[in-house]
Amino acid sequence: MTQKELAAAANVGSQTLADFERGARTPHPNNLSAIRSALEAAGVEFIPENGGGAGVRLSKRAS
Repeated sequence: MTQKELAAAANVGSQTLADFERGARTPHPNNLSAIRSALEAAGVEFIPENGGGAGVRLSKRAS
């Protein structure tokens, strides 16, 4: 998924997403939630902290 595709799927500005990816700013909570929802809809699973650190993986349904 490109930045442009993710920004469109999350309904956030491309610059907001680009700035977030390079660490220039943290999105507003509603934008962060929309980005997470768009990634989850695309098959990304967020793994909580479990002693080894938080992470992500593709869900089996996305394969």
